[in-house]
Amino acid sequence: MKIAIPVDENKPSTGVCVSFGRAPYFMIFDTVSGENVFMDNSAAASQGGAGIKAAQFIVDAGAEVLLTPRCGENAAQVLSAAGVRMYKTTAGSASDNVAAFRAGNLQPLLETHPGFHGHGR
Repeated sequence: MKIAIPVDENKPSTGVCVSFGRAPYFMIFDTVSGENVFMDNSAAASQGGAGIKAAQFIVDAGAEVLLTPRCGENAAQVLSAAGVRMYKTTAGSASDNVAAFRAGNLQPLLETHPGFHGHGR
């Protein structure tokens, strides 16, 4: 299984980025190989629709799970339609959150926000 997390830097000890759509990177953790891959989030520089573009990026990367502190409703619809399950991150690094998810200690992310349409960075 592949687990995606929006992160601030391209290293496992980095913090989870509070902005899903505008995160600089995504860490993709493969539970089979145990490897982390860091991918630049090309949606971060978008004028609008960053969350939707980032969601499609996650789907295209083959992730089955997204760990994030929050998610906009349009991005959540894209992820949900693709069968990507979302879980709410806690304090700690990206690696800490992967470990918490694998231990069954993260809660499903059930609430979304309306998004920040057209606001950019």
